[in-house]
Amino acid sequence: MSGTIATSHRLTCAPSRAARELDLKRGDFDLAVHLGLIRTVPDEGGGGRRVARAEIDRLRAEDGFPDALRERVATAGTHEGAEIMDVTPTRFTSLARFGLLVPVRFYLNRYRTVVWLYLAEELRQFAADKSNAPLLTGRMPAQVREGLKARPRLDRRPRNWRGRHLGFLLRQAGDDPWAHAAAVACLLDPADVADVVEDPHEHDHLNRCRPRLPAHGAPGSPAAERAQELMTASEPDEVAWFRADLAHTMETARRQHPASRPAPEPALQQEDRPAPRDHTPPHGLLGWLRRRGRRPTG
Repeated sequence: MSGTIATSHRLTCAPSRAARELDLKRGDFDLAVHLGLIRTVPDEGGGGRRVARAEIDRLRAEDGFPDALRERVATAGTHEGAEIMDVTPTRFTSLARFGLLVPVRFYLNRYRTVVWLYLAEELRQFAADKSNAPLLTGRMPAQVREGLKARPRLDRRPRNWRGRHLGFLLRQAGDDPWAHAAAVACLLDPADVADVVEDPHEHDHLNRCRPRLPAHGAPGSPAAERAQELMTASEPDEVAWFRADLAHTMETARRQHPASRPAPEPALQQEDRPAPRDHTPPHGLLGWLRRRGRRPTG
């Protein structure tokens, strides 16, 4: 087995090494994997995902490498995105809050303000689509304007990010129903997961398959807690959809690969059972002293 793993590692690269060979920053490399631009394979040693040498050679042989690959993962915040689309930052934010622009990443700045990032390539495509012209010039369409006015706190960016990230997790899960269920579960509140998956052995197995979500700050820090809120389904219809998907996928997982359970303890044989305790009253001097000690005084 160890020889097989060693051979596999010669034919694959760790993500950090692959990012260097593809001349990408680690964050851009991870995004390229999420978008399906870089294919990964499981590590046979259980150490996470790796990149095949053949995949690196394929990407390096593409026209325009590395600039073309970098351009496909380039991101833009609100101000850069507004410039790409030739609109004001206020209009850009309104379009994003209404759900017409889907973020691909986010981070929290030092003030713990959420900064959403969008694919620059998608923003250019949105602006070039003639059907979107009414959204970019003149007065904002009534549907958007009135929708934001009726719900001043409306912000579909977190939900859109969750939907997009779930798509990535499901691609990584492939045909494994447990990995599929774990991908959905990691975006649900733990109470919802426990409500759907009541069996403790199945719950433990689900946790072992759970993918890691992007880290934002030290565990338990205010930034990490705020990020966790953004990564957890919150709208009632979204939660209901996730719960239904989890329940359906768990049925498939139970049927195809039931969760392992500890073997039952063997029944004790007659000779292995402890001897019954002797409750006969003690005899002799020790018994007399014990009985004397129990007599009422005075």
